[in-house]
Amino acid sequence: MTTTTNSDSDVREVVRQKYGEAAKRVTQGAGASCCSSGPVSSCCGAAPATIGGSDPITANLYDTVQADAVPDTALLASLGCGNPTALAELKPGETVLDLGSGGGIDVLLSARRVGPTGVAYGLDMTDEMLALAQENKRKSGLTNVHFLKGEIEHIPLPANSVDVIISNCVINLSADKDRVLAEAFRVLKPNGRFAVSDVVVRGEVPPAMRRNMELWIGCVAGALSDREYLDKLARAGFTGAGIEVTRVYGVDDAREFLAAQSADLQQLAAQVDGKFVSGFIRATKPAGAPAGSGAASVAASTAGAPAAAAASCCEPSACCGR
Repeated sequence: MTTTTNSDSDVREVVRQKYGEAAKRVTQGAGASCCSSGPVSSCCGAAPATIGGSDPITANLYDTVQADAVPDTALLASLGCGNPTALAELKPGETVLDLGSGGGIDVLLSARRVGPTGVAYGLDMTDEMLALAQENKRKSGLTNVHFLKGEIEHIPLPANSVDVIISNCVINLSADKDRVLAEAFRVLKPNGRFAVSDVVVRGEVPPAMRRNMELWIGCVAGALSDREYLDKLARAGFTGAGIEVTRVYGVDDAREFLAAQSADLQQLAAQVDGKFVSGFIRATKPAGAPAGSGAASVAASTAGAPAAAAASCCEPSACCGR
């Protein structure tokens, strides 16, 4: 079982601070134009001020066609470890929810996949990211996109309201993953699909990496083992869970990732060779399943609110830093 000395509130506040800083760097133009043309470069999606000079986990996730389909600032703000929209098999007319949507890249790509008869929601707790996402929505011209402010442990949507849940290396950032999965189960419709990208651990991880708060921001210290992830999904009520490995991180990746850390942590690079992978995790909410015991929904689930068009607190308003 994965253990850590970091409290839920400690992790949440560090994540909020660091992702807010990342959004400000994009908004203020730090590193702007590195992704404006040609193939997606290694600087795209990296978070140099968060962990180190380069981040092999977040680099080279979107192809040129996808990069051209979203504003540059959405691509620059991408801090994920995979490309869930490429693997989730989204269909026209579906309702999609992205947990931890950041600058909105996966929400915008999903909105194009589900088309004008579908809806794409993005949920994020960071005001700066939500403000950036709203601006990216405006630039995209898409009208079937809604950004919500909230925590992934308390999803502000009604039960049985979403066809597909996606997420891009965000569930690892939660210190209460059981609550996140229970909430995902609650808001999914029967036969709804859980289809997320995340970092997964194979084997034991040095305790020093588990304790390091900076590494939580890179989805590493909080990563579940493949067995833990599947067990937690089963306990939440999901069936048919599986993990498809999409990238394996070797010792050179580990050294690059740990470059800005202490000498003691840098020495761990050889010990984690091949133990961290990016995976695409799939599972299904069974037909006829109860909504589950996730947290009660908030304003979006008021009586009479349509399931596929719940009110967004983050249309231009004070709650999104506007």
